[in-house]
Amino acid sequence: MNLADWIGAFVGFVLTLLVFSYLIGDNPLFRITLHMFIGVSAGFAAVVTIYNIILPRLFVPIFISDRSEQILTLFPLILAGLLFTKISPRFAFIGNLPMSYLVGVSAAAAIGGAVTGTLIPQALASMNLFAVQSNQAFDANVGLRLVNGIIILIGTVATLAYFQFGKLSQASEKTQFQTWIDGLGQIGQVFIAITFGFLFAGIFSAALTALIGRVLFSVDFISDVLGLFIR
Repeated sequence: MNLADWIGAFVGFVLTLLVFSYLIGDNPLFRITLHMFIGVSAGFAAVVTIYNIILPRLFVPIFISDRSEQILTLFPLILAGLLFTKISPRFAFIGNLPMSYLVGVSAAAAIGGAVTGTLIPQALASMNLFAVQSNQAFDANVGLRLVNGIIILIGTVATLAYFQFGKLSQASEKTQFQTWIDGLGQIGQVFIAITFGFLFAGIFSAALTALIGRVLFSVDFISDVLGLFIR
């Protein structure tokens, strides 16, 4: 390794030890490392935003585009300028307009993406599990696909039943339909618990993989340093 690689490895090793110092309790060294990580992440996000969004999409079109694009570019530029009024408590109400626009567009994009990118494809994929051709032989693969489709259908309906909203004024008013909904909701709880367990296992395995990677990095760095003195 050259000098730059050694410096980078040494800095990474020191920061790794500072993060591991949290094992003995919260301490200033860990907080300094955490602040450094947040600061570097914020700075990197700011640089990416400036060079990939603000400059090419906001300022560059003002100087090299035609008149119509320049006029259209003025609207986001004005809205972005109004956001700075949120800094002052006296003029913060002016920034409510771009904030409302930003929240509305973000919500619409999130809902549209969830519907077109997640809900509809998952619904179509679930329906395709039950698509068995009349001339298709019923083998083990078809049966397994039908079983998977039935489980997915039950899990979806039961989970939606768990999130049904309503409140009865008296327990005697509980109808048979409400009893069925409550039963499906209890089944939905099982599917929700399985889902959260799967998500937790995925997060835990990812964190464990990162931990193993940093431990191996520390061991390799110490071995390289000891190898220099042993030689």
